Amino acid sequence: MTSSPQLPETVLSYLGQAASPAEALRLAIRAAECARGSSTPNPPVGAVILDAEGHVRGIGCTQPPGGPHAEIEALRMAGKAARRGTAVVTLEPCNSWGRTGPCSHALAEAGIAALHYAFPDTTSFGGGAHYLEARGVTCTQFDGTQRAEVRQGGLGAWLHKQETGRPRVTVKMAATLDGFSAAIDGTSQWITGEEARADAHLERARVDAIVVGTGTFAVDNPALTARNPHGDLFPHQPHRYVIGTSAIAGEIERMQASGIPNCVIPEGYAAAPLTHLCTRKWEDVLAYFAGTDYQDVLVEGGPRLVGDLLARGYADRVLMYTAPMILGQGLSAAHSSLIDTLPNAQRFQFVSCERVGADLKLVLERKL
Repeated sequence: MTSSPQLPETVLSYLGQAASPAEALRLAIRAAECARGSSTPNPPVGAVILDAEGHVRGIGCTQPPGGPHAEIEALRMAGKAARRGTAVVTLEPCNSWGRTGPCSHALAEAGIAALHYAFPDTTSFGGGAHYLEARGVTCTQFDGTQRAEVRQGGLGAWLHKQETGRPRVTVKMAATLDGFSAAIDGTSQWITGEEARADAHLERARVDAIVVGTGTFAVDNPALTARNPHGDLFPHQPHRYVIGTSAIAGEIERMQASGIPNCVIPEGYAAAPLTHLCTRKWEDVLAYFAGTDYQDVLVEGGPRLVGDLLARGYADRVLMYTAPMILGQGLSAAHSSLIDTLPNAQRFQFVSCERVGADLKLVLERKL
C-alpha cells in the first residue's frame, strides 16, 4: 500500500500566518503537489482552512485511495478553528459517497462560512458548492488567472484526463545548450549535475507511469525508480514500461491489451518487474494508457522514441534540463525524420524556468 503523502515543512510553516484566499490558494497548490501520483485515480487536491480572522489553521492534500481527501485532512488540522472560517480548495468539494464520505457535508458540519474553489468537479462526485450554498455557505470560484495557476500545478494532469480521456504525456530530456544528450562516443554521465538529477527523480515520484524504449532498456538497463539523494526509494513509485518491437530476454505472460501484445519481465533486470508493450505505434500505446487509471505518464527516452512522440504531436508537456555545456557534436536528445521543414515544427510555450544547481529546468506545454 502506498504511504500517505507528507506535507513538507516549507508548506506547514505557513500555519498561523494571515492569508487572503488568493494566497491560500497558492499554498493549496503547493500542498496538492505532494499528492501527485499517490492519489490516483483520485485527483491530487490541496486544501487550506482559514479561521474567522483569516489565519491559516489547516492544510491538507489528498491521501491514497481509501484515505481522507484534502478537505478532511485540513479540517482535522484546523479543529474548532474551522468554525466560521473559510475553506480554499483547488477543486470543488465532492458531494457523493465513494470510498469516503462527501467533503461538502464535512465542511458544512465543521461550520465553514465561506468556500473558495478553482475548478468545478464535473464528475459524478460534483455538486459540493451547490450543497454548501443551500446551507448558507458563501461559495466563490476563482478567476481564470488563478485557475491557470492550479492547472499548472498538481491538478493539471487530472484535468487533462477529464478533458481528453487519456493521461497527460510529458517528455523528459536532459541536454547541453546545443541539444545533445551524449557525446559522439556515447558518453552521457553526466550531462546535468546532481541537483538536476535529484529533481528528475522527484518528478518520477509524482507520475503514474514511466516509459523508455527497448533500445535504451537494452543499453542502459535502467532501474526506472524514483530515489532520493541518499538512494532510498520514494514512497510512491511509477509503473514501469518499455515500448518497442525488440524481444527482451526472460519476458513471459504474453497478453493482449487494447490490441497490443505485451509481456511482463519479472526478473533479471534493474527495472524488473515491468511491462513490455510490443509496439512502436504511439496511437496504440496512448489507447492502452487511456484504458488505465493513469493521469500522468512520463516518457524518458531514447531519442528516437521521444522524437517520434514529439513529431507526431502526442507530447502534452516537455520537461527539459539544460546544462551549461557545449559539445559541438553528439547524440541528439530527440531525433525524428518526420519533420523536414520549419513550418511543420512542433511548437510549445514556456510554463516555468528555474535554476536547479548549475542547470536550468524548463517546463513547456503544447502551444494550441
